[in-house]
Amino acid sequence: MKVIADSSSTRTEWVIVDGDKVIERAFTQGLNPYFQTRREISHSIRLELPEQFFRRRWEHVYFYGAGCANAEKTKIMESSLVAQFKTPVTVQSDLLGAARGLLVRDAGLACILGTGSNSCYYDGEKIVKNVRPLGFILGDEGSGAYLGKMFLSDCLKGIAPSNLCEQFFEKYSVTPDEIMDAVYTNPLPNRTLSHYSFFLSEHLDQEYVYQMVYSAFKRFFTRNISAYSYNELPICFVGALAITYADILKQVASDFGVEITKISQSSMPGLIQYHAD
Repeated sequence: MKVIADSSSTRTEWVIVDGDKVIERAFTQGLNPYFQTRREISHSIRLELPEQFFRRRWEHVYFYGAGCANAEKTKIMESSLVAQFKTPVTVQSDLLGAARGLLVRDAGLACILGTGSNSCYYDGEKIVKNVRPLGFILGDEGSGAYLGKMFLSDCLKGIAPSNLCEQFFEKYSVTPDEIMDAVYTNPLPNRTLSHYSFFLSEHLDQEYVYQMVYSAFKRFFTRNISAYSYNELPICFVGALAITYADILKQVASDFGVEITKISQSSMPGLIQYHAD
């Protein structure tokens, strides 16, 4: 039996599988070695996972995670996992996880729209080309962190419609100063920004909100998808943002002459199939 984990910066999904059969499933907070130390990662795994995950030595642990494309950061994650599971471990990027989860062993473009954003051309086994996402400060176009940053900035500068700002501050019972504190003192500011971005999904009937989401996705296509030769390749998306704003995402894709093949909430079903094969 194997353990497979798929982690964003916000949430990690874990499964114990026997072939393609799920024996146990659990969720913990997101794990990202760019923002967390080895000790913090180990602490989260040990305290948040059910005891069933530690009762025996598994055949292998496959971990796909945000922040795991860099060799140095991957070592942090590997050492934490080995210490907890005492089992052979393979750590790969969340982008490869998305590609295998969306396309399994077919070639195509795989895209993530969640807390962060990313994209790649996948040949059915490995990533052949990737436009660097650059994180929520320099990139991550179309992501929850990107939308949250744009919206909060407009609110605090008085650019967003006043009635919308009032509804936002009332819903979350926060003040502008508390927002600033949450963003600039929080060790995981991308999570904070992404969390607040989902407020927009409740107000898509307002032109300001629709145009903000549309522009964010258009920027994602312009700065990422346009770099690939995507004619006749399947294009798939995974992530909470892709699901939440699927209609707008499809419209932007259509405006770029693209038809989206699949939009999925999670990479896990495809990853289970990939590793079962």
